[in-house]
Amino acid sequence: MYFIGVDLAWGVRRPTGLAVLDEEGRLVHVSAATTDDEIIAALEPYVADDCLVAIDAPLIVTNPTGNRPAEAALNKDFARFDAGAHPTNTSKPEFSEQPRGARIAARLGLDMNPRSGRRRRAIEVYPHPATVALFRLGRTLKYKHKSGRDIDQLRAELVVLLGLLEGLTSADPPLLLDDPSWLALRTAAESAVRKSELRAVEDQVDAVLCAYIGLFATRAPERTTTYGDFATGYIVTPTLPDDLRPTPRGRAGAKIHDTASAVREYAAIQPTLQEAADQYVELVTSILDDAGINYLTVTSRAKSVASFAAKAARTVDGRQVFTDPLRQITDQIGLRVITYVRSDVQAVADLLDDQVVVLDDRDMGEETASEGRFGYASRHLLVSLDAAREGQAAYELLRGRQAQIQIRTVLQHAWAEFEHDIRYKGTIPSEHVPDFDRRFTLAAGLLELADREFSTIRDRLREGVPAASTEALDDDPRISPRELAAFLAGQYADAGWSRTDHYGWISGVILELGITSLTELGEALRSVDEETLMARMDYRYPPGAVRRLDDALLWVYGDTYVGLRANAHREPGLRARLAKMRDSD
Repeated sequence: MYFIGVDLAWGVRRPTGLAVLDEEGRLVHVSAATTDDEIIAALEPYVADDCLVAIDAPLIVTNPTGNRPAEAALNKDFARFDAGAHPTNTSKPEFSEQPRGARIAARLGLDMNPRSGRRRRAIEVYPHPATVALFRLGRTLKYKHKSGRDIDQLRAELVVLLGLLEGLTSADPPLLLDDPSWLALRTAAESAVRKSELRAVEDQVDAVLCAYIGLFATRAPERTTTYGDFATGYIVTPTLPDDLRPTPRGRAGAKIHDTASAVREYAAIQPTLQEAADQYVELVTSILDDAGINYLTVTSRAKSVASFAAKAARTVDGRQVFTDPLRQITDQIGLRVITYVRSDVQAVADLLDDQVVVLDDRDMGEETASEGRFGYASRHLLVSLDAAREGQAAYELLRGRQAQIQIRTVLQHAWAEFEHDIRYKGTIPSEHVPDFDRRFTLAAGLLELADREFSTIRDRLREGVPAASTEALDDDPRISPRELAAFLAGQYADAGWSRTDHYGWISGVILELGITSLTELGEALRSVDEETLMARMDYRYPPGAVRRLDDALLWVYGDTYVGLRANAHREPGLRARLAKMRDSD
């Protein structure tokens, strides 16, 4: 069965938007047409069998003046949300004879009775009240061209609607907009510089919304209202929620609880959030590097406007999950730290707990395991700046901004990304879902086993690292990173591995001290009182091998070490650590 949306222009000189959803709610066609013949030709492939065509235009008009009864009833509910219907009557030329919508339905051979049980039907719908009901809007989105609305406002409002529609992926029933033509519409809307360009997109987006109204009315009749009747005209729309109230006009300082208003404000600040996300990456990377902890990558993103809109519009049992989206949606800035083995996940979490303020800490892997299942495994921290950094000008953009940090191993990340790509983009046929669930679970179990084996391999290497060769393999006077890594694994058997590039970096620092062999390095470290050093540093996280060596060299060489050219960029931090080491209480 197909659900077809028609955003019908009242005349043949303006384009009509057309959209088709399959019975799963997936967009399979979207286009524009002008004449009746073009509309019929575009829709004929989809109306041969079971179909419901939802038309945004009056189908039945019998009253000579004023409103139809359907419009009067709808306006009592929706006019206060700016979603009332314009009067329709036979005194208007376009309705004096057969309305265009009825003419299109007749040529396609569709039954227009909203109560009909026939296989091929047409109904009249109206997008504005539908958006209010579906997305719990305090007022309609102002994406339609009217006097006084400039291109920037129209574009911003249309982008909000695009995001809200994309958010219906997880709704009941779902709307699946993974067709390339939808991406083309979004790109066109975001890049439009003329109102005519926006109107071309607007017609087709409204058609998609009309098609979804038809799907919604079929799948959720108990949440659908039909205003009016077949005799005098009717309008079908999702039912207005009983507890929804219109957004007050012009109230200064009013809190934003309306979904659309929150999305508008988010769209305005999203570029700044992306800058803040980049700064959070710099902060977390510097913290990890300073501690010498091994990791693969640190990446970030600011939540897209579409993603924020989708989350803000989320409902459970018809009620909004987020009553104040701008405050309650806490993953507006997201970071991801990918490590190699599971023990490093805990090390990163411990380090961040020491260096920033951790507001929430959830181990999704433990939660999954506690339910006796294999599946999604990731550590989720919600963090903000610590008091010391809050006062520094370098972190001004991060003040008062939280970030969600996901920490997971390479294998956990691979499973999560693949599972999300396959499952949540709706590419699994419904009849295959149980089998795919079983296979995803099996894969998760195998990857957990592989994670454990990688950890075991690393632990075994720590226990019995062979002596590194002290002979130089080439003319480079530095100790090679490979030799240095082997040496440090024996020197600091309880320390975690550091990043490969960090071994190369510290090798250059060692050379600046005049040390060119592991024998000389071992002699230099002989004077370090490891027990006292560890006590004074009071590590609240497991420092990596390179960090342990860095602190040991600082202990031995003091101010000379701080003054090395290789350390110029971190002199303040080194002096703070040196003062901590010299504190004899």
